[in-house]
Amino acid sequence: MSIKNLISLGLLLFIPIAIAAEKLEWDALTVFALSAIAIVPLAIWLSTATEEIAVTLGPSIGGLLNAVFGNATELIIALVALKAGLLDIVKASITGTIVSNLLLVMGLSMFLGGLRYKEQEFQPVVARVNGSTMTLAVIAIVLPATVTATSNVVDPKAINGLSIFVATVLIAVYAFTLLFSLKTHSYLYEVGVVELEGEASEDKEVGEHKQNLWFWIGILLVATIGVAFMSEIFVGAVEEATAGLGLTPLFTGVILLPLVGGAAEYVTAVRVAIKNNMDLSVSVAMGSSLLVALLVAPILVIIGQVIGQPMDLNFSLFEVVAVAIAVIIANLISLDGRSNWLEGMLLLATYAVLGAAFYFHPV
Repeated sequence: MSIKNLISLGLLLFIPIAIAAEKLEWDALTVFALSAIAIVPLAIWLSTATEEIAVTLGPSIGGLLNAVFGNATELIIALVALKAGLLDIVKASITGTIVSNLLLVMGLSMFLGGLRYKEQEFQPVVARVNGSTMTLAVIAIVLPATVTATSNVVDPKAINGLSIFVATVLIAVYAFTLLFSLKTHSYLYEVGVVELEGEASEDKEVGEHKQNLWFWIGILLVATIGVAFMSEIFVGAVEEATAGLGLTPLFTGVILLPLVGGAAEYVTAVRVAIKNNMDLSVSVAMGSSLLVALLVAPILVIIGQVIGQPMDLNFSLFEVVAVAIAVIIANLISLDGRSNWLEGMLLLATYAVLGAAFYFHPV
């Protein structure tokens, strides 16, 4: 069993502790911290189960499964927060997930991988495709904010209508990106599939994978239910806990929530980068950002309309600027298909500066 799985097994002990803390009405900060830690192993097992099922079912169905469940933890937490009416935190978490994947995850991967290897290579065409698609996502985020800023009278119905239309377009674009990556140009993404297959089959035969399919489906379902349950506790304490720490909803959503929900992606991206597979590392970082921008955010907009918590894509100007900065610098650094520790440090420095800006941003 890998060190990652052993650690995630140990962290599962925090689940009953977090539940007990919530039932016994401990202070909000303690419940918040315990539930956040409890979500991390569940997210790791959810990701592991998805990878195992993907290897068993083959590259096409497996790739689709990875594409859909890649950010399941972030989506579940956001849905629970949306249901609770925490729209500002939900929007901020979308911004934060995109920014953290492009700057923090890719930065850590390039920096730690670069410390071990003088220079690492990855396919620039994949980075260019992902970068171009992310540019569309930035445009989709910028336009509603621009409409609001350039209008004398802001009509909420108009913003909602625009958001629903944009959400529909983004979901369609994501479907076409899946067609591109899984069908018409799947050869560009074969490196990542091979790496997943190699890792998952180190100590197992293909036949064993098939025998364990239902086991991993069960793990996937249990982990998903567990994340949903712990997210209820986590979101229930988030406002009071962060307010007690003097943190704004903006900082909480942009910085704290992505760290909790994206733990599995962070571990995977950094681990394979250290093994000199920057193709998979960059795909995980940029692909996760794409999934959030093109699928998770639009789904939240549509579900919000259905459950009576209308959410739009009218992000604050500062959030729009932060996403644009992250996309621009990630695109510039990844264009040549090469990376080193200095480029990783530049991404991390940008993330640190943005994090400080969000921390000191007035309410």
